[in-house]
Amino acid sequence: MDLPLLWFLLIAVLWTGYLVLEGFDFGVGMLLRPFARDENERRAMLRTIGPVWDGNEVWLLTAGGATFAAFPEWYATMFSGFYLPLLLILFALIIRIVAIEWRAKIDDPRWRGRWDWAHTVGAWIPAVLWGVAFANLVQGMEIEVVDGNHQLVGGFFSLITPFTLLGGVMTATVFLTHGAVFLALKTDGEIRHRAGALAARLSVLSLVVAGVWAVWAQLAFSAHALTWVPLVVAAVALVGVVVAARERREGWAFVLNAVAIVAAVVLIFGTMYPNVMPSSLDPAWSLSIDQAASTDATLTVMSIVALFFVPVVLAYQGWTYWVFRKRIVAAPGGGDDGLHPTDVRAFESTTGAH
Repeated sequence: MDLPLLWFLLIAVLWTGYLVLEGFDFGVGMLLRPFARDENERRAMLRTIGPVWDGNEVWLLTAGGATFAAFPEWYATMFSGFYLPLLLILFALIIRIVAIEWRAKIDDPRWRGRWDWAHTVGAWIPAVLWGVAFANLVQGMEIEVVDGNHQLVGGFFSLITPFTLLGGVMTATVFLTHGAVFLALKTDGEIRHRAGALAARLSVLSLVVAGVWAVWAQLAFSAHALTWVPLVVAAVALVGVVVAARERREGWAFVLNAVAIVAAVVLIFGTMYPNVMPSSLDPAWSLSIDQAASTDATLTVMSIVALFFVPVVLAYQGWTYWVFRKRIVAAPGGGDDGLHPTDVRAFESTTGAH
């Protein structure tokens, strides 16, 4: 068995799980302040992702850990080149986590408002930067081989091109659509109808942006005719999202948008193959799957562990979504209002006195 190729495919699967599941978390967060009209709607929006958002982030940790263990040179080369963007993504994810956990600690509209804006910004940043990062992997990066080691010689601004910027817009629009469709699927009443109408409009935008980016990627950077297959699948799925969203078929719209994300990941990894990091300077300097891979012994142990634990994780996460499958209504109450601001000030005065 070709273990390096197997783990290249498994890492693609892990990124697929992350982008599909965290994609609607980002979408809901991106819409939290612009879309919600009052505190009741914001609470309802947060409750749609409340039971699952932290579980969805596990896919990112697993994808990063698997890359480190299975392809250490890929991990080292990629993270050295993406140091600043990945630091911004990490900072945004931390802010988003804190915003979700802390907004209800104090019963003060200004307190909640600040954290809701932090949540919204913390969702927008990774939604854009993940697209920029994956677009760089597709177009290739400024990689040289120095003393037998692959090194990135381009600076931060070498990561910013029209193609990569469009990649950031693409992921942002797709995640916005994913979030709007998820809100329509998970809520009821007025918020459901407004989210459905918004999803119908956003689906057209994501179809156009994603279509332009995917065709550009295929024509300019893919050396494989087979990558036309996921491109066509993604295009058909996004057209289906437009139709389903207009007819208010939220379930079908969500599934089709997820299919489009899966197809996009297949297109990205298919375009990169047989490399994990193509070089834009010289194809001979590209970092290939075999060059980046760990030893067969390491990959064998990883494969055995994955065989036992991945089904358990999938079963647990599937059970979580089944338990919290009911729709949510934007109504007064339904959450912990936290401490009253006067109690907080009294506590601060007491602790200050000591």
